[in-house]
Amino acid sequence: LIHFYKRILITMAESKDTGGGSSESGGGGRGSSTGGPLGSPAPPTCLVILGMAGSGKTTFVQRLTAELYHKSKQPYVVNLDPACREVPYPANIDIRDTVNYKEVMKQYELGPNGGIVTSLNLFATKFDQVLELIDKRVKEKSTEYVIFDTPGQIEVFTWSASGNIITEALAAKYPTIIIYVMDTVRSTKPVTFMSNMLYACSILYKCKLPFIVTMNKIDIVSNNYAVEWMKDFETFQDALAGETSYVSNLAQSMSLALDDFYSTLNCAGVSAVTGQGLDEFLAAVDKARMQYDEEYRPEYERLLKEKERAGGGAGQGEASKDGGAGASGGLCHTKRREVELPENIADDVYLRHPGDEEEEYVEEQYDEEKEEESREADSFNRYITNRENKLINQMINSKKS
Repeated sequence: LIHFYKRILITMAESKDTGGGSSESGGGGRGSSTGGPLGSPAPPTCLVILGMAGSGKTTFVQRLTAELYHKSKQPYVVNLDPACREVPYPANIDIRDTVNYKEVMKQYELGPNGGIVTSLNLFATKFDQVLELIDKRVKEKSTEYVIFDTPGQIEVFTWSASGNIITEALAAKYPTIIIYVMDTVRSTKPVTFMSNMLYACSILYKCKLPFIVTMNKIDIVSNNYAVEWMKDFETFQDALAGETSYVSNLAQSMSLALDDFYSTLNCAGVSAVTGQGLDEFLAAVDKARMQYDEEYRPEYERLLKEKERAGGGAGQGEASKDGGAGASGGLCHTKRREVELPENIADDVYLRHPGDEEEEYVEEQYDEEKEEESREADSFNRYITNRENKLINQMINSKKS
């Protein structure tokens, strides 16, 4: 994964040098709508949807996709959940077409979560192809949004090596925004709300990307209580005063520390079922996109230039020895050098195309009628055996008497 990750960054750096992708060469500055040379299409905004299991991520992606289709802004949708049976939206790229989740579980003898982690790691080895497909789509058709739906187990994507590689590779090339979907129904208790906010805060400081807290299911419970708790410290303290559990003491001490986090937090309330609040959400996305252009992208370019100057001073020999490691600075700040993959890892990955349809994996179907017949046959055989033994015992006893 590390070598693959370096290869992506080197390719992006070379394309930037040869294609004139800098703001100075384009002549448009930060306000230019083009992402490279004059006349080239603007880069799309990548939305990485994260959230706890059951918060409504997939339903939200479905509603957002339908809304964008309705506004004639057809998005490019990528499904990163290898364990789902079906998705309720048209996926342009589906991890299930690349990695066979159940075969990974069988071969490596893994459980469900381990299978998802390994499947994402396998998919990350092909992520350069995903970037190429996104580039091809942008050149062929105007694309404003690229949406990534992630697995229900948030920790699998957030803390795994593949999650780092995917988010950081995207952020180095496109404006990337982290969307944290929060369940407003389950967060009405102050302690649960605080736990959600702590998780959101940890993801924000880990990814170091524009961040939007999307409060879902406002058609059931309004998000006004959450907005009030974030804006008014005293109101949240009053709500915590009614809690008698031991963890409430921790929540009270942590609430003051999160006050600065709330002051700059970009949030929006939505309903994935009714579509309520999607206009406000898209406005928040535009605001986060501006934040990326004004803060994150210049910082990435500055650190990239520093790495290039440092690499040039070290000499060509060191540069070739590092294999382009100097290009992995900036937003791509995490290097997991301890990751080691098995030699036969590529055997578990396959890219499906129309010529392979007859080889498509077919899930075993449960035949209830056949199972019932099998149980009846076993029961009948046991009855016959017991009957025979009983008759034999009776004959033996009669002979003895």
